[in-house]
Amino acid sequence: MSFQTSALILSWIAILLLAFTVSGLVRQVHALSSGAVQRRPESVGLRPGAPAPGFARLAPAAPAVPLVLLFLEPDCGTCTEVLAEASDHVRPGLEFRVLYREDPPARAAELPITVLGGQAELFERYDALATPFATVVDQAGRVLRAEPLGSRAALHRLLDEVDSPPGGSAPTAATNRGGRA
Repeated sequence: MSFQTSALILSWIAILLLAFTVSGLVRQVHALSSGAVQRRPESVGLRPGAPAPGFARLAPAAPAVPLVLLFLEPDCGTCTEVLAEASDHVRPGLEFRVLYREDPPARAAELPITVLGGQAELFERYDALATPFATVVDQAGRVLRAEPLGSRAALHRLLDEVDSPPGGSAPTAATNRGGRA
């Protein structure tokens, strides 16, 4: 048997072993994903319809539009992306409050949205276990949605799903109160 024939046979054996390995991995991924879909993960954040804690402090004047609360950390890379996405979506029909446990990063002071530092209490009251985390509150101070955000695209999707009031709304003044509230 020549060297080329031996190499060809060994190549085919390696290809078959790889095919069996990939097939097994695909079956495992399928089993894990179908099992994850059947089990409901433990919920985080406040349930829809629950009163929003500290709503009067977060929105002193009753907002005419939904209020999007973003819970972020200064040293979180995804939080920085979510903050950039939020500042890109400042528009009538949405109002933002960006909350930090401690002091917000200096770059947040330059954004056209309200940034509040020293909000560790609200992180706990809103059950924002991981950052970035978003909670949408309606005009009456009730939670519409609460969910962790894994990416900039997740915030974009959330904002697209938040309904604007029928007939539009008056533009909201975007303010920035960087630092502690």
